[in-house]
Amino acid sequence: VIEPLDFWWAPLGPGMVLAYLVILVGGLLITRRLRLLTMAAAFWVTLVAGIGVLAVSGHCMTAAWALQPVCGTSFWWVIASSPEVLIFLFFMITDPKTIPQGAGSRVAFAVSLALVCTLLIAPQTTEFGAKVGLLGGLVLMTPLRLAFDRLAEWLDLLGLRPGVAPARTFARGTAIGALLVVVSVGIVAAGAPARDTAEAATTTPIESEVDIDPTMLPPVTVSAEAEALNADVDPDALAVFLAEALAIEGEALRTGDTSLLRAADDAERLLAMERMVEIAATRGELVVPEHAFDSLHLDVVFTDGPQGGASLGLTATGTVEHVTYDANGVEQGRESETFATTFVMSQGAGQRWLIVAEVDE
Repeated sequence: VIEPLDFWWAPLGPGMVLAYLVILVGGLLITRRLRLLTMAAAFWVTLVAGIGVLAVSGHCMTAAWALQPVCGTSFWWVIASSPEVLIFLFFMITDPKTIPQGAGSRVAFAVSLALVCTLLIAPQTTEFGAKVGLLGGLVLMTPLRLAFDRLAEWLDLLGLRPGVAPARTFARGTAIGALLVVVSVGIVAAGAPARDTAEAATTTPIESEVDIDPTMLPPVTVSAEAEALNADVDPDALAVFLAEALAIEGEALRTGDTSLLRAADDAERLLAMERMVEIAATRGELVVPEHAFDSLHLDVVFTDGPQGGASLGLTATGTVEHVTYDANGVEQGRESETFATTFVMSQGAGQRWLIVAEVDE
């Protein structure tokens, strides 16, 4: 129901520089005056360190402003420099009515909160999930603030206050070191689902031997949203990839070879086409579609809703001929019909673009 803002607001420009100045100057002035700057800094340093552990482990998330999963160093930088995170640490976690009263207790609270937020972010594969994890950490930790007010008493009870005997100091250092190792291992273990996304993003599709004449394709019109999202994509090259992918799908249907589909499809489209090829191989007749385009339009689509990852979609109109072959591969007949559909495209680890979904217009 409520949509939190993206971690990454916009490309760095005059507007974003002004936004950063307002957040940083205002946040530093307010937290310094309220003696909460150390608390805010402790949260940011701990969160950045925890997210760094995730990034090194190969964490990825999809985002509405990125065509590919955001992984590794990019993932770390997006969260570390996010204006949303700065607002969170300057103006949300420092609310004087919902934090411990002692200076040391506040730092301990901020560090613990950052660790909980990191653990909640770790298994998330989308930016939306990561944002909810960040906010969820504060929801879970705020009721525990009274326990942090008694932190000094607990430290005395455990003999962990400053000024204790050297043996206890050594034990304290050992305990803290062990805790850091356990927390790091926990963060890496919690991030396993997101590493599955990373592995999918680095899977290199096989090459195709299908040859498409680009001059036979109509010019591609491009929406303003698609241009703003990624200016590096060549619309005409994307149209060639689409035509190649459809031709490869047809060849897979004719030959019953599902391995060919790895050069054309991915995600739900790959699964659907593999089932289609397997079913066609068991029949005496094969129906193979052959597409001819009249128009192509490139736009941004969100197959998982506005909070999911962004994809490029080629909206195509034209004619499709359904060619029927017998078991020996001899053509038996053709039926033509017009079509209007959006082919959702995604780029793998290589430069090849694949069909991941099809949405009828």
